[in-house]
Parts: sequence; structure tokens; C-alpha cells
Amino acid sequence: MEEDRKAVMAQVTGRVQGVCFRAWTLREAQGLGLTGWVRNEPDGSVSALLVGPEGAVVAMLGRLWKGPPGALVRKVEFEDVDPKAEATPFRFTIAG
Repeated sequence: MEEDRKAVMAQVTGRVQGVCFRAWTLREAQGLGLTGWVRNEPDGSVSALLVGPEGAVVAMLGRLWKGPPGALVRKVEFEDVDPKAEATPFRFTIAG
């Protein structure tokens, strides 16, 4: 159903680079059936576009607060975006 589809742009800060955060996010998002992408940012944060059923997006936002072993998440910020933003399988992207 299109009406329960949600999309958010999330930014995770803390010790989130060099700890396999992107690979972990990719696996977790795919497991929840989400589409979108994840990438490292030049400022040391990780950004992710999360698109899918509202419950799965909310679940992924909660998981971002934990992250993989070795991560130390300080903040997860997000904003709603157009739910038609992404229709491809979840993937890595490059900032820029």
C-alpha cells in the first residue's frame, strides 16, 4: 500500500566510520525490505535514505541508534522526504 510507505533521510553522528557502519546498515535495511542507500560523509557522519513500509523505516531508525559492534552513536537525526524517492535495492553511494 502506498499510503503506509515512508521515506526519511537520516544522519548518524559519533564513531560511525571505520567500524563497518555502512555494511551493517546495508544488511539491516535489506533484512527489513527497505530501499535506499547509505554513505560516509566528509564530516565523519553516515547518511542514509530509508524507504519502505512505515513500520520497517521506524524499526531501522531505532537500529541506527545501536549500530554495529565498535560504533558509538551520539545522535540520529532524520527528516521525512518524498516516499517515491527511491525504488532501487538498498546500496552504498559516494558522498559528493
